[in-house]
Amino acid sequence: MLFLKFSILLLLTILNIAVALSEHKSHSINVNENINGVHTVPLGSEATFHWRIDLMSKLVKVEIHYTGDQNTWFAVGFSNYGELQPADYCILWADWHQRTQLQDAWSDAEGKLILDEQQDCENFSWKRRNNVTKFTFTRKFDTCDEHDYIIERGTTHIVWLKGRGPLSSLAGLKITDGKSTGMARTELLRVSHRKPKFPSNAWQYDVAVQDVKVPNKETTYWCRVFKLPEPLKQKHHILQFGPIIQAGNEHLVHHMEVFHCAGSVDLEVPMYEGPCDSADRPEKTQVCKKVLAAWAMGADAFVYPEEAGLPIGGKDFNQHVMLEVHYNNPELQDGNVDSSGIRFIFTKSLRKYDAGVIELGLEYTDKMAIPPQQEFFILSGHCIAECTGVGLPQSGIHVFGSQLHTHLTGTKVVTRHFRNGEELPRLNYDNHYSTHFQEIRLLPRPVTILPGDSLITTCTYNTMQRENITLGGFAISDEMCVNYIHYYPNTRLEVCKSAISDDALRTYFRYMREWENQKTSSENGISDNYKTIEWTKVRVEALHDLYEAAPLGMQCNGSDGSRLPGLWDNIAATPIRLPLPPPARDCFDFSFKKDVIDSM
Repeated sequence: MLFLKFSILLLLTILNIAVALSEHKSHSINVNENINGVHTVPLGSEATFHWRIDLMSKLVKVEIHYTGDQNTWFAVGFSNYGELQPADYCILWADWHQRTQLQDAWSDAEGKLILDEQQDCENFSWKRRNNVTKFTFTRKFDTCDEHDYIIERGTTHIVWLKGRGPLSSLAGLKITDGKSTGMARTELLRVSHRKPKFPSNAWQYDVAVQDVKVPNKETTYWCRVFKLPEPLKQKHHILQFGPIIQAGNEHLVHHMEVFHCAGSVDLEVPMYEGPCDSADRPEKTQVCKKVLAAWAMGADAFVYPEEAGLPIGGKDFNQHVMLEVHYNNPELQDGNVDSSGIRFIFTKSLRKYDAGVIELGLEYTDKMAIPPQQEFFILSGHCIAECTGVGLPQSGIHVFGSQLHTHLTGTKVVTRHFRNGEELPRLNYDNHYSTHFQEIRLLPRPVTILPGDSLITTCTYNTMQRENITLGGFAISDEMCVNYIHYYPNTRLEVCKSAISDDALRTYFRYMREWENQKTSSENGISDNYKTIEWTKVRVEALHDLYEAAPLGMQCNGSDGSRLPGLWDNIAATPIRLPLPPPARDCFDFSFKKDVIDSM
């Protein structure tokens, strides 16, 4: 019965998507509303992962489709960052009597698949037609099993294996026995809100690439510049944006972003189309940096709350935007042609509030650095109480969306929220962050930030694969720590970020020269000084302690780039009086129960 209900919902979802895609050239509005709550992400190698969340029961209902003969075994599960080992799996397999079963297993660091003592792949059913197998199961968010992955908000890395059977048992099976393997990223615990009704004059506009011959290499970033249509010379609101993926390319289009070319209104940006990293890309396209829309594989359309829309167009608005499409082609397929993109829905009937975006976190500066060969290194950027005090309206702002952002070494991001020194619930977090899966995510409920509140955005980095220090900056090899929060009503504050103060950094470099015999110098620039230091464990810990304790230099800036009134250099971080304890898990300690019984 579970299989039948899930399959019907899945079929309805696919039909809705098909109808939406069939009209993607039209300017009439066709809303792809996922009313059934079934989501889909392609796994590759002719396999797909479909799921539905049951928040009341705190479980996910999964349906897998894959091609293969009747003896093929298929393992699907989760790991921290997409590694196949260690990982948590549900494995479908058949023995030589054609008896099919699903078992909970985990892989150890050596790649051995081990049957779990606690079986948590539940409510299993399956069917097969021709060479396609479909199976369903349920999995609790938190099984309280030490070998099981905890499903939570943020990025989830789905891992899978497919191999030849039949099998006598799972004993002796290894990761290397998988003839096909892979990983996909998505957000399993997706937030969905009731979709507001759009006005009758709403219209849609597609920003899409045209017949791109996708290269037969693993990673391609493709850019295309557009000039917005004539109606957007009048101010409009963006009500929604979402993907239009060319049929058959769902496995290739990994994520997409649309950037506004935020130059002067009369700046003509060349209509470039080609690889984003090409030497032929015109320099003038580098102004196309302000994010208007971001989508990642498996995500739904992003819908603004009924009170607000993101302003676009108008007499002072440069009319150029740039689409960036990330193609992920690990199988190095050749001959794929793509015309995917982002569909916007606009209206000239402006809503009550303009939505705005505030940047939280660290400045884009080399004052912050991450030593090499670090499995975990933490940097924090502050939005202090003094800045929100002068930058926000008395009634505060309402945050409804968030886009977390680092570059290649970021592994975890969280923004914490404080009022009068007391920590409130986390604004947003991702404990399994990947720079390759970035999207603007709706919050479960709007968060009100009042004048005098403070926010700390903390990023965790892994530089084990790097031999040299990693500095803050704009290049992909540099690092960032940012949260772009989407809110209403729009206010003058646009940047609330920090870095270590200049005086504290000068003192640190002088100390390294005089007491640690490092070749730092007041004549060197910041980057050169960091690069001269030989990074021992003690020096790494000292740098971390410095960042935690040193006074700050603040960027408390308005939309015109100027600083808001105040003294923003050598300022202390807002003190934390009452932090929140770690989130509690609803788990009973069975070992404790056994100890109690044994002692009786």
